[in-house]
Amino acid sequence: MPLVVPGINSSLGDKNNEWAQKLVGKKISESSSDTFAKKDLPENHRILRAGDPATMDFRPDRLNVLLDETDTVRDVNFG
Repeated sequence: MPLVVPGINSSLGDKNNEWAQKLVGKKISESSSDTFAKKDLPENHRILRAGDPATMDFRPDRLNVLLDETDTVRDVNFG
């Protein structure tokens, strides 16, 4: 069962949905041509590919951008 913290979990879900709509299915690049530019991501973010090591610390303000094998965004989450 997930941890429920009033005032935090509901806003995280809203932010997840917002960023998922912007990013899922797109590629991330340094510039903003036909992809999504890294500079447009929140300051606190990390980009992870399948198999990349990642710390398990929970940071509710950090956007995790999860890429597939073709470097296309497959999912996002905060934490």
